Amino acid sequence: MRELLLGIDIGGTFTDLVLVDSSTGQMFVDKVPSSPEDPSIAFFQGLERVLRQAEASTDQLKQVIHGSTVATNAILEGKGARAGMVTTAGFRHVLEIARHEIPRSASMNSWVKPHKPISPDRIVEVGERTEKDGSISKALDEASTRVALQTLLDKGVESIAICLLHSYANSENERKVSEILRAMAPGLQVSLSSEILPVFREYERSMATVLNAYLQPKVSHYISALQRGVAERQLHAPLMIMKSDGGVVSAAEAAREPVQMVMSGPAAGVVGALFSGESIGVADLITFDMGGTSTDVCLIDGGKPAKTSEGSIDIFPIAIPMLDIHTIGAGGGSIAQVTPSGALNVGPGSAGARPGPVCYGRGGKLPTVSDANLVLGRLPNSLLNGGMTLDLKSARQAIASQIAEPMGLTIEAAAEGILEIVNNHMMGAVRVISVERGFDPQDFTLVSFGGAGGLHAGSVAALTGSRTVLVPPRPGVLCALGLLGSKVTVSHARTCMQKPPHINYDLVASVFADLTKKAVSWLDENKVPDQARQVRWAADLRYAHQGFEIEVDGAPTSDIQSLISDFFYRFHQRHEQLYRHKSMETPVEIINLRVTASGELIRLEAPRQPGGNQLSDALVERRPVHFRETGWIDCPCYERSRLPVDQVITGPAIIQQMDATTVLFPGHTMRQDGFGNILMTIAP
Repeated sequence: MRELLLGIDIGGTFTDLVLVDSSTGQMFVDKVPSSPEDPSIAFFQGLERVLRQAEASTDQLKQVIHGSTVATNAILEGKGARAGMVTTAGFRHVLEIARHEIPRSASMNSWVKPHKPISPDRIVEVGERTEKDGSISKALDEASTRVALQTLLDKGVESIAICLLHSYANSENERKVSEILRAMAPGLQVSLSSEILPVFREYERSMATVLNAYLQPKVSHYISALQRGVAERQLHAPLMIMKSDGGVVSAAEAAREPVQMVMSGPAAGVVGALFSGESIGVADLITFDMGGTSTDVCLIDGGKPAKTSEGSIDIFPIAIPMLDIHTIGAGGGSIAQVTPSGALNVGPGSAGARPGPVCYGRGGKLPTVSDANLVLGRLPNSLLNGGMTLDLKSARQAIASQIAEPMGLTIEAAAEGILEIVNNHMMGAVRVISVERGFDPQDFTLVSFGGAGGLHAGSVAALTGSRTVLVPPRPGVLCALGLLGSKVTVSHARTCMQKPPHINYDLVASVFADLTKKAVSWLDENKVPDQARQVRWAADLRYAHQGFEIEVDGAPTSDIQSLISDFFYRFHQRHEQLYRHKSMETPVEIINLRVTASGELIRLEAPRQPGGNQLSDALVERRPVHFRETGWIDCPCYERSRLPVDQVITGPAIIQQMDATTVLFPGHTMRQDGFGNILMTIAP
């Protein structure tokens, strides 16, 4: 019987699906328009379509892995739950005080604080006090706690975050509040900061817990809808959900801790890019994922994607461990407009899936990046193997009336201007995760994917100095493929402040052992075979009196002193790389200890691609394409699946396939290897 693996990634414009037959490696792909009003609609439409394409049934599915933007959009759109918060007496304004930071572009005099996920009237205090060493100096006042909790229940809250002072050191009082609350309101969803993020810094820990409570009802409802639909279709394969750190968990676990999902979709793309890099033997990569609404970039150094515990979404810090992905509002649907001052602006506003770009013919009126690519001939007149016809005439009219005429430009110059601006936005994003962190883009291969990535990768690589671009065989659905290459993962952390020369190595060993026991127990529960497991230890370190940390990791060991010495040495090296200085004489402090455990679900193998015999066999058409360097030029357009292996092609050329289009700019060269990867060389 066939065993099929399905990855479903829901983006802002399209929902991508990849179905792989684990025995043969055969792959089936599809794209359907996303349904923002109810993402489960596109989920099941796509599932049914790709199964029909493969002539398969639901009982042949072994695994379904899903990347979702539900949590992300709930935060960005302010559409989370009506949540409440319980905190220690005297600390109800922690969220309001925050970090006294404002956006760089804002003025202190004019900036208006945005709304928090929980309004102050839904925050209550309880009498208790836990000290930073874990001792309880004031027991929980249970009577007043019941009164405070009833106040929240009377306000109709859907979920509650419990965030007590120093609960990372001792969770006893938080657990007592939770027990009282569950007795008063058995069905209410509850988030404890000692479970969500048991590390110090009250604001970050409270915000992570509050966001979890804010997201939990909405995400739980969404996952329940998926599980109902799965049951109705008699689909018995387990449903797994991608997390922000590039690992996956069960649907039930994702529903309990939805804050782990806020970068779910982009994280899958990084995993897919890593898989693509492995297929050509390259471990130093910069991922470039350009979709319909945004572009996500991440740096992979030596096969290890950059990670952070200082991420954010919108204005909210999220101290949950995640892949260090930088996102900007630049995609195929990014809207171009002339500002009142006469300048051309592109993004971050997007036409989204509905109505979409003007050329989609769904009622869009504002010109977008996709419209500019179509007007310049870089996009064909239809997408998705003819399943979606593009309206060139309407796209030209929109750019002419709203951009070219107001600015006194030709339509071509206006379209080129739109692309030049968005390319520079994306170049800036690449510099943030490379140059600003001590890395030279010239030393990295740019991995281009997403539905719009191939249209812009050559330009972005030239702007950043990258010499090589890798375009995987299925760039438009690489995030969905990345879902299938992910591992089940769990991370546990605990604050354990230590400073030389008084490091308590026995305590450090004890904390690592306790966290490892929890992680291994989780692997046992998820039935991960011993040979498929990996456990890593890590520490958050800083120079004495610094206000930020750098994470370094290593393999578990019984020699704790040697491990910490190695951590300290690598901390100095990493600090110098990031900030161009180090201080070997300054004591290094241990702040948090972390344990991450992972287990491999399946091992994807890159199938070899036969390719065509001659380049002429791949030629689909020649059509006029406009480039700034050449103006309009008669340009060959090739069908990617028929390209001969290792045939060198010199630009300009257009490479077409069902899920994406790749532009080879004048002077650039490319070849397609035996695994179907396009390797593009950028002219200096």
